[in-house]
Amino acid sequence: MTDSLRGPQPHPGWKPGDAVEIPHGRWIGLDIATLDPAAGYKLLIGSIVPRPIAWVSTVSARGVTNVAPYSFFNGVASKPLSLAFSITRRPDGSDKDTLANIRATNQFVVNSANEWMAEAMHQTSGAYAPGESEFAKAGLTPEPSVEVKPPRVKGAAVQMECELLKLVPIGDGSVGSAHLVIGKILMIHAHESVYHDGKIDLAAYKPLSRLAGDSYGRVAGVFDLERPKV
Repeated sequence: MTDSLRGPQPHPGWKPGDAVEIPHGRWIGLDIATLDPAAGYKLLIGSIVPRPIAWVSTVSARGVTNVAPYSFFNGVASKPLSLAFSITRRPDGSDKDTLANIRATNQFVVNSANEWMAEAMHQTSGAYAPGESEFAKAGLTPEPSVEVKPPRVKGAAVQMECELLKLVPIGDGSVGSAHLVIGKILMIHAHESVYHDGKIDLAAYKPLSRLAGDSYGRVAGVFDLERPKV
């Protein structure tokens, strides 16, 4: 159960008004307008950590399945229950298959990235040619969805069937630009091993997160802080 991950809070004696210990010294100011885009990207993915992973499965207009991980991802609202993730352009400036498929069908599935599927998930991040299915390349089994055409990833602990709410272009269309995909969740599938009393059991769920470079993270410890009483 999640309790097995739970430990003490970092500063149990802290009270409002107490000084906060800051472990670093001199600040370095970085003007983004003068920064190389590649350097800015490295700062972004190194600073915003850990990032949850949306393992997105789609299907093309011709019926070719696709699945790929995206780590600019989060939930955005509970009514309608919705989420968002960002798809950047390929290094050559072209659109990725995930974006082309969502444009064609207005549907996608967000599958959880769990530890027991780490290597298979990572394999699907490869730059495969259009028309090649990452399901086949990574040895994954597509599971039919209920409300949408794209299949789910069999073995992922949670799978969210979504329809497109909005596609927001970010940037000027050059390398580094992206599209923010906002989706309405139509149906959630959760395996009984991780779903108890209306909640996800974090210890059983074993979610992976994205860090900088080639690194991934695990949930190794949890602590609780009650909501402040103001």
